[in-house]
Amino acid sequence: MNHDFALAMRQATDLVRAGNAAAATDLILASLGGQTSGTTGAQPMARPAFASLPTYVSVPTDLTGPTPTPSPARAEKPDRKRRRGKIGRNLRDTLAGLARAKPQPGRTDEARLPPLPEGARFDSGTFTCAAGSRDYRAYVPDLGDAPPAGLILMLHGCTQSPVDFAAGTDMNRLAEEQRLIVLYPAQSRGANMKSCWNWFAPGDQARGAGEPAILAGLTEKFVAQHDVPRDRVFVAGLSAGAAMAVILGQSHGDLFAAVGAHSGLPYRAATDVPSAFAAMAGTPAPGQDQPGTVRDIPTIVFHGTADRTVAPVNGRRIADQPGTAGPEIIDKGERNGRSYSRAVIAAPDGRAAVEYWQVDGLGHAWSGGSPAGSYTDPVGPDASAEMVRFFLEVAGPRH
Repeated sequence: MNHDFALAMRQATDLVRAGNAAAATDLILASLGGQTSGTTGAQPMARPAFASLPTYVSVPTDLTGPTPTPSPARAEKPDRKRRRGKIGRNLRDTLAGLARAKPQPGRTDEARLPPLPEGARFDSGTFTCAAGSRDYRAYVPDLGDAPPAGLILMLHGCTQSPVDFAAGTDMNRLAEEQRLIVLYPAQSRGANMKSCWNWFAPGDQARGAGEPAILAGLTEKFVAQHDVPRDRVFVAGLSAGAAMAVILGQSHGDLFAAVGAHSGLPYRAATDVPSAFAAMAGTPAPGQDQPGTVRDIPTIVFHGTADRTVAPVNGRRIADQPGTAGPEIIDKGERNGRSYSRAVIAAPDGRAAVEYWQVDGLGHAWSGGSPAGSYTDPVGPDASAEMVRFFLEVAGPRH
């Protein structure tokens, strides 16, 4: 191995640890005299996923974004070397590992979405307010002259996009059936290199600033434009998106009537990078397990017992809202060969205040999701359908 190639390998290792596997692949291919992808070589590196992360910390890939659910045969023996983003022992291993980490062409291609029903739209746009701007996609069924049955703000996980998330959750189909508007905002790479919502940053955890202000403003815009009933506005998300959905339920409880959190974290589970790592591992830093005043808001939680990215205990912590002290009913079942337990805590009026679904063998992936999207597991209960049911039950009959 010559000096130039050895230097390229060291630089590629640094790029992988910084979360830029695509640039690392291009660098190695260029050093071998091959063709680069053309997507990253001429562009400057974006900032790391955690902007305040010290340069001496190596970011494990399984702590900054969702990881695909392993097959049952491999579930108990994860490839720890690949999951930590380390370079393999030889060039073949290195290139194979980088290829797996590098985004594949067409992953966010709209061709993966089913054809739009007649009269429906999947619009693109950009919302801008004093706190900043974000692109978005919006699914609007053919409503005629009637108002929609509700609106769901869907927040994708790390490395995902609105189209990817729509394809994986299949939420557009449910929206068509139930006459719902679905908003899919896109996290900016400028705000987070891995497209994670910044749930761990104090500036993005409260009303009136940061990402909560942008996301609430986008939602308000569509509520006004489409005359959405004020008690039928909901928010849901996966992973970092679920953590941000929980934040929005707390910061804008007057806007969102219920929250859906899949593989997420409780309110203010972290306020900096070290506490974020601790919370995701299931061991909150001292003081982070006491987030202060928490608003009671109807919430449905999904979490897999085999989640190695966000520890399953976080799902239980989301469900354990201080004010939901009613009777808890637990039932067990099986969907598509995968067992689950569901704990339901009832509100005084008899409707569910909290539903907590614990899915056996599910990793860090959307339960019952479509393989057309990333980070989904088609086996098990359909999280999308259950969330829509829960939201509409919370809202009650339309008047």
